[in-house]
Amino acid sequence: MSFLSYEEMLKRAMERIPKKIKDEKRFRIPEVMYEIQGNKTIIKNFQEFLSVFRRDAKHFSKFLCRELATLGYPQGNFFVLQTMVSGATLRKKIESYVNEFVYCKQCGEPDTKLIKEDRIYFLVCEACGAKHSVRSI
Repeated sequence: MSFLSYEEMLKRAMERIPKKIKDEKRFRIPEVMYEIQGNKTIIKNFQEFLSVFRRDAKHFSKFLCRELATLGYPQGNFFVLQTMVSGATLRKKIESYVNEFVYCKQCGEPDTKLIKEDRIYFLVCEACGAKHSVRSI
């Protein structure tokens, strides 16, 4: 019985992998639907973000207001920011929220929840079980 070297085993394994692997992600950040009225920016699909991210409206809105250095308030299904903000800036801030407060630091999956123990927030992954502290907002 002959044993294969690591390189030979690796080569065999690479040959067996399908050439076209479907890169279909089940988690997608919704496109920002916003409207500028005077010097206010209205995020029209705010509730959609909350349901996709599975986060509390207070936490997400507080993050946006702090990052954009402005005041904001919910108004029905919308969120109103007290300043004019471009779509690109909104998208960038939302992506940074997702990277910091939604994706697991260990496995990279979006199946997480935020829990607060005492005064510290933790990101708990439901996929791999990892628990990481995150900064408070």
